[in-house]
Amino acid sequence: MTPNFASCDLCDAHKTDLSGSFRVLPPGLRDFGALRKFCGPVVTVKCFEDNTLVKAAVDSVGFEDTPQGRVAKVLVVDGGASLRRALLGGNLGAAAARNGWAGVLIDGCVRDVAELGVLPVGIRALASNPMPTEKRNEGQQNVPVQIQGVWVRPGDWLYADEDGVVISAQRLA
Repeated sequence: MTPNFASCDLCDAHKTDLSGSFRVLPPGLRDFGALRKFCGPVVTVKCFEDNTLVKAAVDSVGFEDTPQGRVAKVLVVDGGASLRRALLGGNLGAAAARNGWAGVLIDGCVRDVAELGVLPVGIRALASNPMPTEKRNEGQQNVPVQIQGVWVRPGDWLYADEDGVVISAQRLA
């Protein structure tokens, strides 16, 4: 099912919101997955050049059942904007798709770009880098994170399409 929203329309409707509950990520994130448009409630991971918690997240159920129906979630990863190691590759991208995640947004790198490009999941990241991470079992999950200077909190809603990425404290569409 294709989400029914346009980030431009959301921005038009919330352009005067000064409360901080509506935020726009700066440009610069690239599409790597087959889905260009995705949205859902946010789950967060904060890690630096160690994707142990990213793997744990995408290996888990990527949706929640609500009274309104099944809602796919979005994993938001604060990778410290590192361009030295990839936090997600083909295997983890396939796990995200298999487990029902709507998308993965990484303030950092991905790898296995050809494999990611055919997966039915939204994937945004700064760049690609073939170098894998180290496995040190470090990082945090379900904490507020900063993506390119914008705060994203667990439970926020993320909306990504061809025009950009917006974050809201509550569901908008």
